[in-house]
Amino acid sequence: MMGPKQEAQGALFYEFSLEDHVPQDHLLRSIDRFVDLDSIRPHLSSFYSHTGRPSVDPELLIRMLLVGYCFGIRSERRLCEEVHLNLAYRWFCRLDLTDMIPDHSTFSKNRHGRFRDSELLRHLFETTVARCIEKGLVSGQRMAIDASLIEAEANKQNSTPKGEWDASTIDPTDAARAVREYLDTLDEEAFGSASEVQPKFSSHSDPASQWTAARKGPAFFSYSDNYLIDTDHGVILDVEPTRSIRQAEVGSTRTMLTRVKDKFGLVPDWMIADTAYGSGPMLGWLVDRKIAPYIPVIDKAGRPDGTWTRTDFDWDAQNDQYICPEGHALKQFRRNYSDPNRGPTGKGTAKYRALKLTCQVCPSKPKCCPNADARLITREEQEDARQVARDLANTDEYVIAMKLRKKVEMLFAHLKRILGLGRLRLRGPCGANDEFLLAATVQNLRKLAKIFPAPQQTRKA
Repeated sequence: MMGPKQEAQGALFYEFSLEDHVPQDHLLRSIDRFVDLDSIRPHLSSFYSHTGRPSVDPELLIRMLLVGYCFGIRSERRLCEEVHLNLAYRWFCRLDLTDMIPDHSTFSKNRHGRFRDSELLRHLFETTVARCIEKGLVSGQRMAIDASLIEAEANKQNSTPKGEWDASTIDPTDAARAVREYLDTLDEEAFGSASEVQPKFSSHSDPASQWTAARKGPAFFSYSDNYLIDTDHGVILDVEPTRSIRQAEVGSTRTMLTRVKDKFGLVPDWMIADTAYGSGPMLGWLVDRKIAPYIPVIDKAGRPDGTWTRTDFDWDAQNDQYICPEGHALKQFRRNYSDPNRGPTGKGTAKYRALKLTCQVCPSKPKCCPNADARLITREEQEDARQVARDLANTDEYVIAMKLRKKVEMLFAHLKRILGLGRLRLRGPCGANDEFLLAATVQNLRKLAKIFPAPQQTRKA
């Protein structure tokens, strides 16, 4: 029998509980157990006035932002609508059915003011990392680092070709916020001073972004999102925004490792990365700190003509010389200089030469230096550290390290496909920093929720 037609009838009184209408297996229930926001109000207390109209609770704003990044809702206007309609979102944000939702402009006001001045999002991220360490998800023994390109909120139509953009002619008082942030970061290693090379195009709306074609496709403006992770469970230990160039990305490694050591006392035994991080200065920096670099070495010593390469020569560290396969010595200096300025400087590369008379009568000259009078070998200042990385590449642990490196690549895939952070919405270095920190915080929270799901409760009959 067909039932009666369903019609909405208003009731005078309602008995309703949000707690009963949020499923026990909902993601926000698992995440909520690991969100510790008790320190937010003391952290922001000095940035609020003691008089005037009461402000919106900063904990409410942070909870709404976490919901937005957790479910890929990065538009704050749409986020307010979703929290208004979704019961689970209201429950997570500690809002009752009758509570008003803050206006979307409140987020911008707080983000450009007290949130950035107090580095609140950095504080929130580090609080989540501390929770992961407390739960035993981080050992600090093996860490991996990598960077991923995130498209900036800029386009080529509103840009200037190389050579026509002069930062000295910009008046900071009349410039947009993203342009002022660009001027403030000209001396920072991650942005302005990362490279003296001018980009092909500079964006008017976001000049700190980098014009790049690193994806082997159409070029675009972007920032680099740099992750330092612990490979035990893929927990993100630190995050740093930089320009999308190799010098800035590699330089962020030192910044993040130093910050993690100062904040959490973590120093890895292994550092795992791809070839982009295999430069001599980077490897030397790691080896000096007793960190084993499981990193492919950037080596351009190979010869296309099939003659002997530098690896065919034995290094004699005691006598500061190379020994060729025929047993002859290649030395940097063959006499002692009374003038110290003419001796070895200890900087850059050193050149080791064989004697011309020796090479001219050597039977292996066609295999060694057929087009030169004598063989010349260059040695970098950090060649010892490079050799350490080469020796590690021949071990069984290196195979394990290369497999562990994929964990950071999986986090970037999750960032773009699940959280929807394929393109930034905020502009400027500070905007990129805010978005990267929030996304990394949510990824760690989702990691905690996956490993420690909320206990299921049986339904009452």
